[in-house]
Amino acid sequence: MRPPTGPATLAGLSPEVALPIHATMVRIRVFETRVTELFAAGKLPGFVHTYLGQEAIAAATCRHLRDDDYITSTHRGHGHAVAKGMPTNRLMAELFGRETGANRGRGGSMHVADFSLGMLGANGIVGGGFGIAAGAGLSARRRSSGQVAVCFFGDGGINKGPFHEALNFASVKALPVVFVCENNQYAQFTAIGRTSAVEDLAVRATGYDMPGMTLDGNDAGAVYAAVGTAVEAARSGEGPALLNCVTYRHSGHYVGDAEVYRDAAEVEQWRAADPIGRLELALVAAGWVDAADLEATWEAARAETAAAEEFAVTSVDPDPATALDYVYTPAGEVAP
Repeated sequence: MRPPTGPATLAGLSPEVALPIHATMVRIRVFETRVTELFAAGKLPGFVHTYLGQEAIAAATCRHLRDDDYITSTHRGHGHAVAKGMPTNRLMAELFGRETGANRGRGGSMHVADFSLGMLGANGIVGGGFGIAAGAGLSARRRSSGQVAVCFFGDGGINKGPFHEALNFASVKALPVVFVCENNQYAQFTAIGRTSAVEDLAVRATGYDMPGMTLDGNDAGAVYAAVGTAVEAARSGEGPALLNCVTYRHSGHYVGDAEVYRDAAEVEQWRAADPIGRLELALVAAGWVDAADLEATWEAARAETAAAEEFAVTSVDPDPATALDYVYTPAGEVAP
């Protein structure tokens, strides 16, 4: 797939929508850049899979969601968490494994969650969010709550069995679930052409009688428009949809990946199609911002990330005596 060119599209957007999307994208970019540096320096435990290069998808998608709407995430989930409203200080503390983290240091990078935000969890299992999202959609429908669930997954996850099970179930039950494929063209270290029989992943929606669409995932405006249509339909009872958002991760599968499976020229071409740069070109051309406005947004993100890091570094580790706490949701008292 060739990288897109030109600025992002602003059709259907207003400054009141586009500028917060841009700010969220920048916050994710700065946060993930610093996380990369911290992990490379040996200051973070576990593994880290960054969201660099895919920021338009999370930011534009979550702009449509209510506070009580649901999302399911992946092992590459920091961007989803930030876009859904998780404070970066709690996210950073979780990556450090601190007691002040979103999950008291128990979840870490690949399992961070916050049910109060509808963030039902990142997931170390590829395709692990499909059933959770379908279940959340079923719950919303039975309660007539008007809530929507968005399932984020990658082009590797689309070839897992639970993808087919979840889409079939969601379609049969007309569940309010939007399946958002973040197609960064590599399932870990393997190009999509070697793992999928079809190039256009959106055609798989046909088998489950739901709308399917392939779009430029590096164009925040295009993502916002497509997700808006799908979310509105889901919320009104028209059932699920599948969106294939073509994008590209700027770095390897994980921090430290040698990336021997990707051609350097290909990487540079896609980095030139940076979703933040393309949106900024459009915002400036529209007269909605100038260079000083953009720098202020970046500076605010840098200050926020620095404060988040300071919060995490100065926070305490969990007490080992509480290692088995918070494993299960408290059941409350059982009636006699």
